[in-house]
Amino acid sequence: MYEHILVSSDGSDLAQAGVDHGLRLAKIHGSKVTAVTVTEPLGGQFAFASDLWSPSEGEIAAYDKNQAAIAKRILERIRQDAEATGVPIETIHVPWRTPANALVEIAEQCGCSLIVMSSHGRTGLSRAMLGSQTTQVVSTSKVPVLVVR
Repeated sequence: MYEHILVSSDGSDLAQAGVDHGLRLAKIHGSKVTAVTVTEPLGGQFAFASDLWSPSEGEIAAYDKNQAAIAKRILERIRQDAEATGVPIETIHVPWRTPANALVEIAEQCGCSLIVMSSHGRTGLSRAMLGSQTTQVVSTSKVPVLVVR
C-alpha cells in the first residue's frame, strides 16, 4: 500500500512523534523511508518579503554551516531509529526553502506514496501569525498526508 514514505522533522519532540509513527508504518508495510529536514532562508519565511536587510557573505556562511550541522544531527537520529528497526532509509537536507513547498516537491521527486508529519495544532491568531506548514502540505500534496498529533 505504502511503498515509500516521506517523514519530516525539524528536530522537535512533536516532529519526532510523526517520525516514529512513519517508521512504524514503514516497518508494517515493508516500505522504504525518505527522511527530510528543511532549513528556511536566513530571516525565516519573511526573508524575501523585505529589502530592509541583506545578510553579509559571512553571516550567510555561518548560518549555512550552523543549519547543516543541525540538519545532520536531526537526520542522523532518524537514520539510527530506522536502521534499528530494519527500515531502509535515505535522508535529505533541503536548505533555504520553506518546509511545505520543499516537502511536497521531494515527495513528488522521490515517488513517495505517503507523507507523514506532525502538526502543532495551532488555531486562531497563532495559526494566522505563524502559518501552518502542515496545512499547506495537506492542501498541495498529490499524495496522501498523514498528520500525527
